[in-house]
Amino acid sequence: MTTSPSTPPEPVRLQATLFDFAILELIRQNRESFQPLWSVDSWAKLLIWLALNCGLSGERESLEHFAEALGAPLTSRLRRVFFERDLGDLELQVLADPADQQVLVLPQVAGDASLLAADRVAKALERIGLLDRVVDQARWQQLEGVLAIPWQLDAGSDVQQEGQP
Repeated sequence: MTTSPSTPPEPVRLQATLFDFAILELIRQNRESFQPLWSVDSWAKLLIWLALNCGLSGERESLEHFAEALGAPLTSRLRRVFFERDLGDLELQVLADPADQQVLVLPQVAGDASLLAADRVAKALERIGLLDRVVDQARWQQLEGVLAIPWQLDAGSDVQQEGQP
């Protein structure tokens, strides 16, 4: 059964929409407090915080149960929101999950490649605290409608950059 715009949504659908809105806003409002930003540790701290606020203990078994209960689709969606930033004044969206090989920068206006100018992107990355965590501009790669920027490797990392011993 479909509903017309004047027909109120079914209670379960309305509750799901409200939950979705609330959890995503909760993440957006609190993600900056989980340091260090742009790290797997910050993501883990958010999940622990959510689990504790749901009444679970901080024990490993309890946290694993929480992660299982969320399920992969919801966890993926929450993680994406946690690691993305929308910069409306610069008309850019930054997707910067440290589990990915690169940071992606997209224009909010489809097809407007001028929004991906290096100085504009550098300004966006600096504002959100990422400029020092990515490689220099010479290694940024313009793809179709997106700018791909590799992460800098941590000094203590065992992984080496291409061309380095």
